[in-house]
Amino acid sequence: MNRAIGIFDSGIGGLSVWQALYDALPNESLTYLGDGARCPYGSRSSAEILRYTEEAVERLLSEGCKMIVVACNTATAVAIKRLRESYPTIPFVGLEPAVKPAALTTKRGIIGVLATERSLQGDHFRQAEAKYGAEVKILRAVGEGFVEAVERNEEHTAETEEIIRKAVLPLVEGGADKIVLGCTHYPFLRREIERVAGDGVEIIDSSEAVARRVATLLDENNIRAEEGATAEYRFLTFADEEYAEKLRKKAFQKR
Repeated sequence: MNRAIGIFDSGIGGLSVWQALYDALPNESLTYLGDGARCPYGSRSSAEILRYTEEAVERLLSEGCKMIVVACNTATAVAIKRLRESYPTIPFVGLEPAVKPAALTTKRGIIGVLATERSLQGDHFRQAEAKYGAEVKILRAVGEGFVEAVERNEEHTAETEEIIRKAVLPLVEGGADKIVLGCTHYPFLRREIERVAGDGVEIIDSSEAVARRVATLLDENNIRAEEGATAEYRFLTFADEEYAEKLRKKAFQKR
């Protein structure tokens, strides 16, 4: 089935997932919707996030998408259950902090999770924390200003490094040897986070795991693109054409 996979995020961040899908599934067409007009979602109410997410899904389905990847940890935490109930014939893949691999591989028994306030309050994180928190110590930190820095294309400024230091250093000083990136915007700051965290601390994000899950669902639902199909890439937004062009450029930019 040569229809596109739909990918949605509040803005630019979900392009970290888009890039993983682009690398792993070269025959699959990808339609990316970055809201842009109402980003960031992290501090918005659940009702707002649910409404925006449903609007995005309707837009992607109107474009003929065969599967939806909610490439936003905050939207996943708030809306994924409702989406699966509302669209039972559409495969959905959501995002959640990669607590499990961090918890299973930590040597010190301490991991850190960097995420938005809303994601840290969500059921997915709470369930992971309840499951693995008895075995490892889980430190939390909100990436204040991280999303905005990525949206402004200011990943490499002194001001951005300072906000990263404020969030990351307490995790390192608390003994974490794994730091989980719990927002799809955060991988665009990975080099800066690694520099602040220093040697001996591994940074983990879930983009590659999401790509593997998408591949599995394509096969389970018999909707994988035909071998040799020419992939097409589209970028949509609820903002303006300038923002759509920004998404196109960022998608092919190396992190």
